Amino acid sequence: MNHSESIDGEYDYIIVGAGSAGCVLANRLSADPRNRVLLLEAGGRDDWIWYHIPAGYLFAIGNPRSDWMFKTEPEEGLNGRSLHYPRGKVIGGSSSINAMIYMRGQAADYDHWRQLGLTGWGWDDVLPYFKRHEDHFLGPSASHAVGGELRIERQRVRWELLEAFRDAAAQEGIRPIADFNAGDNEGSCYFHVNQRRGRRWSAARGFLKPALRSPNLRLETGCHAQCIEFDGRRAVGVRWRQQGALRRARAGNVILAAGSIGSPHLLMLSGVGPAAQLRQHGVPIVLDRPGVGKNLHDHLQLRAIFKVSGVKTLNTIYHSLLGRVAIGLEYAFLRRGPLTMAPSQLGLFTRSDPSRERANIQFHVQPLSLDRFGEPLHAFPAFTASVCNVQPTSRGELRLRSPDPDAAPVIAPNYLATDEDRRVAADSLRMVRRIVSRPALRRFEPQEYLPGPSVGDDDASLVKAAGDIGTTIFHPVGTAKMGRDSDPFAVVDERLRVLGLEGLRVVDASVMPTITSGNTNAPTMMIAEKGAALILDDARGR
Repeated sequence: MNHSESIDGEYDYIIVGAGSAGCVLANRLSADPRNRVLLLEAGGRDDWIWYHIPAGYLFAIGNPRSDWMFKTEPEEGLNGRSLHYPRGKVIGGSSSINAMIYMRGQAADYDHWRQLGLTGWGWDDVLPYFKRHEDHFLGPSASHAVGGELRIERQRVRWELLEAFRDAAAQEGIRPIADFNAGDNEGSCYFHVNQRRGRRWSAARGFLKPALRSPNLRLETGCHAQCIEFDGRRAVGVRWRQQGALRRARAGNVILAAGSIGSPHLLMLSGVGPAAQLRQHGVPIVLDRPGVGKNLHDHLQLRAIFKVSGVKTLNTIYHSLLGRVAIGLEYAFLRRGPLTMAPSQLGLFTRSDPSRERANIQFHVQPLSLDRFGEPLHAFPAFTASVCNVQPTSRGELRLRSPDPDAAPVIAPNYLATDEDRRVAADSLRMVRRIVSRPALRRFEPQEYLPGPSVGDDDASLVKAAGDIGTTIFHPVGTAKMGRDSDPFAVVDERLRVLGLEGLRVVDASVMPTITSGNTNAPTMMIAEKGAALILDDARGR
C-alpha cells in the first residue's frame, strides 16, 4: 500500500459523484439512519454567487472553477471542429450550471426502453418517480405533484420578441400548448424551470443539503476517484486522491453517479471495459465489457442567429451600463427580470418533416446571441433560434487517453455521421427559416446572421452549415447503457447493476439506452429516484 494512503472506514454505500443523480441517491439512501453513506465529489462546494443567480451560467460555463473544460476530438461531421464539452465541477454537478429547464421528454421515449426488454422503464412505470420528488407550480394532477424536493416554476421574465416568435411558429402550424411534460411535447410552450423565487434550484440545494443534516451521510469534496477496488468480481471499495493524499474506503455497494463522461471513464480506469483498449493502456482487466464508453450520443444544436431592429434583446441591455444597473436592481429587489433567465425561455417541438411519427426536433429560442457560452453577448440586437434533433441516430464513443486518472478521456461524439441525421439537420434549418419569414416577426426585420444569407437552401449547403455552426447542447448520454444479457454492448441491467459484476451499479444519464426527446436533467434525476428504490428493494431482499 502506498504510504500516503489511508483507510477511510467502511460504508454500506459509496456514491461516486455528487451531481444530479448523486444528490438524489445520497438523499434517498441516507434516509434510513442505519445506512452509512459516503458521497465523493471531485468538484467543490457551491459557494460562488453565480451558482445561484440563474443567469450565472454565462459565467460558469467555460470557467475552470465550475466546468471540467472537456473538449471533443475534431469531428468530421462538424467540418473538423473540436467542441468545448461543459460538465459541472461542483456539488449539484451540471444542475448547478445548466439551463434549469425541466423537461421529461416523450412517453414514447420510455415506452421504447420497455420495448427493448427493459422491464419497469415504460412511461407509466417511470412517471411516479418523476412525481415523487416534484414540487410543481401547476399543482397536483395526473402529470404533476407538489411537496417534493425539486421545485419547478414558471419563468419570471417576458420578451415581446419571444411572443412574436411563438406567433410565427403558430403561423407555421406549431400550436401553443400549456405543458411540455405530460407525455407528448409537440407544440410551443415557455419552459418550466428549476428555480425557487428567482434563484437556481440545483440538485445540491433540493436534495443534498437537507440530507447532510443526517449524521449517517458524509460528503467529501475535491475527491478525484482513481479506481474501484475489486475482490474478484465484487466491488468492495473506491480509491481516490484528495488534497494530494491517496485515500480509500470500503463499502458493501459502490454506485457510480459521475455522469456520462465520469462513470465510464472510472469503469475503464478500474479494468471494466473493452479488453483490447484496456490492454493497450496497461490497465489490468477485471471484466471485458465492450459497451463501456460506446453508444455516446447527444443533442447537437444548430444555433441560427438573426439580427433584429425595433425590439429589446438582452444583447442591447448587456452592452449598456444603465441597462446592467437596471437589471441588477430589478433582481435585487424583485427577484425578477433578465438575471432570472434560463439560457432559453421559449421551446418548440415539431416534426422535421410530415412523415415523422412524433416530434423529433426541439427549438430553444433566446432573446440574445453570442459566439458560444462563456463569451460576451454580441454588440448588435439579435435572437438565437437553436434547433436540435432530439432522436439522433449517430453514435460516438468515449475512450481512455491514458491510464492516468487525471488525464481527460477521449470524447468523440461522431455527430452527423448518419444520412438520417444529416437530412434532419438540413430540414431543421429550413424550418427555422420558414418560421422567421412568417408575418408575426416581419416588423422586427430579422436578418440572418448565422448560418448566413449566402448559405443556400439545398441539402449539401445546409449540411455543411450545420457542421459549421453545430455545437453540443450539453446532453451526453448512453455510455454505460441499460440492456439485456443478450446485448453484447449492454453495461447495466434493468436494475442498473453492472452486468457480470457484483456490488456495483451505475445510476446516471450514462445508462440511457437511447436519449430522451428533450433536455436530460429531469430524466437523470428520475433515473436516480428509481435507482435508489431498486437499491433499497434489493437491500430488503425483495
